[in-house]
Amino acid sequence: MSLTSPVFVHLGDIPQKYTCQGENISPPLLISNIPENTKSLVMIVEDPDAPGITVTHWVICHLEPSTTEIPEGGNIKDAIIGKNMMGKNIYMGPCPPFGKHRYYFKLLALDEKLDLNEKTRKKQLLKASKGHVIEQTELIGLYKKTKN
Repeated sequence: MSLTSPVFVHLGDIPQKYTCQGENISPPLLISNIPENTKSLVMIVEDPDAPGITVTHWVICHLEPSTTEIPEGGNIKDAIIGKNMMGKNIYMGPCPPFGKHRYYFKLLALDEKLDLNEKTRKKQLLKASKGHVIEQTELIGLYKKTKN
């Protein structure tokens, strides 16, 4: 399974447009080589470089296994957006307080559609998906704030 973006490469810089210093919209993502027995896809976007905690920026549940792209802005038919770290059901763009941070876009292929809803947080998603992950992949983007 593969997850890529037409706007940044793995371990490359995320364009400012997709951050708190830009339009704060999700970047376009491309998905390929999904395992045949996949019943559902889920995604977590997180920053492990935040001081003291891992910040959850985006939680997506119930992506159809036929999904080949997540368009810019994240308008995904039939998917459910869970809660980010701020308790909101939206994409929260990179906004590191200092230095360059890594942003992990993690995609999991599951062998069943889990009982998840818009109240789902990362911890609940990971607990529910335990034992159901067929395959996973990740795309890592980098971002450092520029001075205003």
